[in-house]
This record gives sequence, structure tokens and C-alpha cells, in this order.
Amino acid sequence: MNVAASQADSTSGDPLLQPFRLKGLTLRNRVVSTSHASMLDEGGLPLERYQLYHEEKARGGLAMTMAGGSAMTSPDSSWGGGQLDLSSDRIVPHLQSLSQRIHRHGAAVMCQVSHLGRRATAYAGNWLPPVAPSRVRETRNRNFPKEMDPADIDRIVRDYASAAKRCRDGGLDGIETVTGGHLIGQFLSRRTNRRMDGFGGSLENRARFGLMVHEAIRQAVGDDFAVGIRFVIDEAVDDGSDFEECLAFARLFEREGHIDFFNCIFGRMDTELSLAEQNMPGMFTRSAPFLPLVGQFKRETRLPVIHAAAIRDVATARHAIRENLVDLIGMTRAHIADPHIVNKLMRGEEDRIRPCVGASYCLYKKVQCVHNPASGHETIISHTIAGTETQKRVVVVGGGPGGMEAARVAAERGHKVCLLEAGARLGGQVLVAASAVDRKNLIGIVDWRVDELARLGVDVRLNTYADAGVVLAEKPDAVIVATGGVPDMEWLEGAEHCDSVWDVLTGVVPAKDDVLIYDETGRQAAISCALHLARLGRVVSLAIADDTVAIETPYPDRVSFRKLASELGIRVVCDMRLVKAAGQDNGIAARFRHELTGAETEMTAAQLIVERGTAPMEDTYQELRARSANNGVTDIALMTGTKTKGGPHAAGSFVLHRIGDAVASRDIYSSIYEAYRLCSQL
Repeated sequence: MNVAASQADSTSGDPLLQPFRLKGLTLRNRVVSTSHASMLDEGGLPLERYQLYHEEKARGGLAMTMAGGSAMTSPDSSWGGGQLDLSSDRIVPHLQSLSQRIHRHGAAVMCQVSHLGRRATAYAGNWLPPVAPSRVRETRNRNFPKEMDPADIDRIVRDYASAAKRCRDGGLDGIETVTGGHLIGQFLSRRTNRRMDGFGGSLENRARFGLMVHEAIRQAVGDDFAVGIRFVIDEAVDDGSDFEECLAFARLFEREGHIDFFNCIFGRMDTELSLAEQNMPGMFTRSAPFLPLVGQFKRETRLPVIHAAAIRDVATARHAIRENLVDLIGMTRAHIADPHIVNKLMRGEEDRIRPCVGASYCLYKKVQCVHNPASGHETIISHTIAGTETQKRVVVVGGGPGGMEAARVAAERGHKVCLLEAGARLGGQVLVAASAVDRKNLIGIVDWRVDELARLGVDVRLNTYADAGVVLAEKPDAVIVATGGVPDMEWLEGAEHCDSVWDVLTGVVPAKDDVLIYDETGRQAAISCALHLARLGRVVSLAIADDTVAIETPYPDRVSFRKLASELGIRVVCDMRLVKAAGQDNGIAARFRHELTGAETEMTAAQLIVERGTAPMEDTYQELRARSANNGVTDIALMTGTKTKGGPHAAGSFVLHRIGDAVASRDIYSSIYEAYRLCSQL
């Protein structure tokens, strides 16, 4: 039987894999990655790491990748870094290189072309004042803009056209502009456009700037180049444009005939909360929240429609295409998790797609996925794990995310792998994190690896405490200790009176009615516990050492945690460091020292829950060190990729490494990234 033909037959009816004609462009399927600021540029240019990041998605089979989130048309459209700079010709050769790389894999590439308007900053980049239709300050950006005069309008219209032409000269297949919180959208919306001239007031006047921009773009790029708008279909605020007004704007743009598609988005982006809940929905937002409204928009307009907002899984994407809610579906963050989604579909391997778990880690610092270490690091590590000619016996101790990844990667290399886990389930601290309802999707990190370990034939032994004797009995060539950590409580005087977040979230220790939680990490654990207990009806206070809640989390999570804490009546006390706990007849007294003033104060509660990260569980590692060939020392050069493989060691001995929280308290991504870097070189 022809396997390739069989796979083709099994996928030929998949709506996601059907071709689509956009302008003069034939797209090979319906799956795209929409524009976003990856923060991988170098001085505004898409150099090697930027290009490789997009090329991997093209290699993975999607129809089109869109570069340049908020790419600058003009020198006064900078937010301070992380944008492509389309304001001069210096970018053209780099766009040519990018487009050649994408095209050789059969995919198309477009770029977002935009002016930020009031979203720009006066205090970085070119240090130019932001401009806007009116002097209305954005809450999130905080800058006060200059009201645009006719010279500003004419200049920026020309800049849009020049930027679009540079994209065409760079070999790209099209561009999109942006309404929403960007300059065109600032003219459209009554919230930000208070002008009394020909660019303000009536719907037609507010649309005039955007229509001028698109007419100039079309004149610059010609009729055969695809031009679209990332278009807000409802601002979802009383003084903004509702669905009907946005639909009227859309029909104006259609009537003028200078655009070829709508890329539909919802809501605003002028506050952190609106950005997190509407424009770029994060962990606390349900899957595909705006898809029904996008479908209604498509029924009432005539141009092709793209949409991307929390489309995290293939089933949802397939539904959107099958039901004709959209023409092209954007799976942008899903492709950060797995850039090979389409190829896996075509091979009949849908169950092997690494899931997007909605952790928002890709919005933390730069493009990176909480459980795909290669995304955003394509110049350092590969998405494809190379095989080895020399099979080794690898023992991994600990089945948390780092240990599972170590076992997976070592097995992909071709080694014989044994994974020893003391508990009854794989997952480690992820199991604790996923027990909080807001973070339940994190379990996908575990489930995907459980399936991969089974596929790879890894010898997984649960309920197995691995001391040195158990490990050595396996006669290993390499040992990876990924035993994680335990809640760090030893530093605290009176720790015996306290409970850990782990104990309470997992139900090992029941929560009392009046709870005080102390957080010294700024991560998700303590605030997740606080929300969990507040929903159960407990009276919850949260004392933190930082000046804001969840400071070590992506901004969508940070603002959503704060909102939920307020809604649930959680009392938050900032800048407090816990120094002592003592038992009382009616509960616990906690002594705090103010971080700024040094003044001490006491808070009481029936229960004190402490979160200060973890202390390494290193007994097995320490037992094995003296018997290992490398004394348990991991060469930093090996971890940073400047050394291609480990050095030789004596016959009959083994090399020993430890990773993740078994080294120091960090996060899921750090453990997985460390495991991948190390074990891909074993």
C-alpha cells in the first residue's frame, strides 16, 4: 500500500487543507500565522533569527506567515523597540531574503504596515512626539500626542505608501494596515477623534484618512498586490464604534475598492486589560471568544475574512472554516507552540501536534513558548532533534516537565531511556499548577509528553523512588537528575505553623475560613491559590514583597490576576516581607517588615500559607556525584551551545547532570529549555 497516498486520502477532505485564492495569490491551505511583534528584530531589521523564526512555520506547511506586527511606516511611530522599521529603504534587502526563504517552502508572506499614532512613545526610539487625530492620551501608552495638522496627514499618508512599496520591492505577497488602536482606527473612533474639520464628525469624515491611506498604497503597489486591513469589528465600549458602525466603515472601504481582505479583530488595546481580554486574549479568556461575531461580519461583507484570537486548537480552526465563519484561520500562538501543525495534519498525525496551552508565555519577554524551547531560538537550537550514531543508556530521575522533556529528547536522539518517578503520575509541579481552575490548560504540557514518551518507547516507572542504588543498577551512561524542588519554608522562623500553596491547592491540607497568603516570588502560584480559596468562599488576604501582584508573569496574566483579585474581594498588601510566624490560640500571627520603611507590623489569620519558591531536592544527585565521571558538573559551554558535545569519560562510568528546579527555583519554561539544550547533545 502507498503510505503517502493513504495519508493524502485521509486528509483530502479536511477543510483546513483546501486551497484558497486571495487576490492573485493561491494559498495552499487555510491556515495562517498573523502579524505580531516577535521582538526578534535587530535594530528594526528582520535579520537571521527573525527570518528563521518565520521560515520554520513555512517549512511546517502553513499557507501564509505575516511578519511585522506594528511595523513602522514613519520615524514617529516607535514604541521604543521590537518593531520592523519600514520607514527607509535599508529594510528592502532583508525583506527580500525573508520572502525568498518563505517562498522556497511554498508559503506566502505578508507584512503589517502601520502608524501607531498616539500609541507611539516620545521617550525612546527617535524621541519624536506622538501624533494623533486629537489630543487624547492612551491609558496604556501614557503619552500625550500632538493633534495632527494637514502637513502631518499628508506626510504619513505618503509614508504608508512608501512602506507598502518597500514590502513589494522586498518580494512580499501583500500587506495589511491596522485600524483598532492604531492611527487609522484612531481617526475612525469617536473616542479618539474629536476633530471639527473634514477628518472628524461624520462617519465619512472619520473614514477619510484611512481611505486616503489605502488609495495611496494602491497607487504605490499596483493592482496585483494584496492589501488588507486588520479591522476592528466592534470596539466594545459605550463611546466607541459598535458592530453596526464598524460594519458601515467596512462597507466604505469595500466600496472604494482599494483593499482585498479583512483581518477581523475585536475590542480595544488602549489599556492592559482590554489588550488582554479583547485584542490579544490570554489565559483567562475562553477559546475563540469572538468567532461568532466574526462569522456575522463575514455574512454582511463581501471580501475574504481572516481571524485570529485564541484559536488554540485544530478542532476549533476546522470548525471556523467548515462553517464558513472565516476564509483563513489564524493560529498564531498555536504555531509558536508547534510550527509544524499543517505538516502533521497532512501526515495524519493530528494527535502529535504540540498544544498551545494558553499560558501567554509568548507575551512575556519575546516570542517563546512555555513548552517549545526552539521557538524564537532557531539560530541556537533546532525544532528537529538529530539522531545519534552511538546509543547510550540514559536514566532520568524525576517526571516533572524537565524530566519528561529530557527523556523525550534523549529518546528522539535514539538513546535507550528509563524515566524514574517517585509519584503515581508524571507531571511534577505542573499538576499542582493545573489544579487551579484558571491554569487548568497547563495539563496539556504533561499530556502531550506522556503520549510522546509512550510513542518513543521510553521505560517509564512510576512510584519508584530512585536513590543512588536504584540508578546505578540501570548501568547508565548518562544520568539526568530532574527531581525538582519542595516548597522553601526552612528560612522562616515559625514555619511549622504554616502551610504551602502546594498543600492547599492539591487538597492535602484543608483551607480554613480566614486565610493569609504570603508571596515572595511574584509568580502565578500564590495568586492562583488566593483566587481558588476566594471562590470557595474563604476570606483571603494576600501580602506580597513586591509593589504589584504577579509581577513575574506576562502582562495579560498580571492585569487579569489583579482584576480577579478585586472582583473576589481579596485584600492585597504590598511591599511586605514576612519575617516570623507564631502560633496563637485562634490561629497564626505573622510579623512583616515593610520593604520601604522598615516598619514592622503584625497580621493575624486562622491559616498562613507561604510561597517562596522551592528548595532543590538534591539527595540523589549528591549521592551520585562522586561516582560520576564529571563529578556532576555540567559544562556551561554545553548548555549555551558553544560546545557541540560532552567530553569523553572513563569506560564503565557515567556523566551526571541536573536540570530545572533541582538546580534552582525557576519556571516551567526554564526546566524544559534546559532539558532540551542538554539532551539534544547527549
